[in-house]
Amino acid sequence: MADANSSDSPPPAVPDHSGSVHALLESGCTRLVLSGEIDLALNSELTEAVADAEAAGLPVQVDARHVTFMDSSGIALLARLASRTPGRLTLIKPPDVVRFLLEVTRIGEMVDIVDSVVPAPAAPVPPDPA
Repeated sequence: MADANSSDSPPPAVPDHSGSVHALLESGCTRLVLSGEIDLALNSELTEAVADAEAAGLPVQVDARHVTFMDSSGIALLARLASRTPGRLTLIKPPDVVRFLLEVTRIGEMVDIVDSVVPAPAAPVPPDPA
């Protein structure tokens, strides 16, 4: 009789709730794509993404459509971006959990929320030297 925990059977599937952050430098803005759980476990990735956005010196859009959880480290990321990057920070379709945090922390007053992906602004065209 085979044991239900024998090495022949695969381990039970555990849903992966880990989060991710990706910085995409586009011609007219920096877009940060957040997904999954945005929490302290992502601290170094969040810090690096914010540093990249600050260094680019462009307006920032945060695609939050796939965020399932956010703690204070995620809110700190949004506050830092809103205060240290040019223009108003834009959040793309944040879920209710993020909207709630924006409301209770009042950081929502510092950001624009849109319900669809916003095209990146066109890069300025240098003047013709002629």
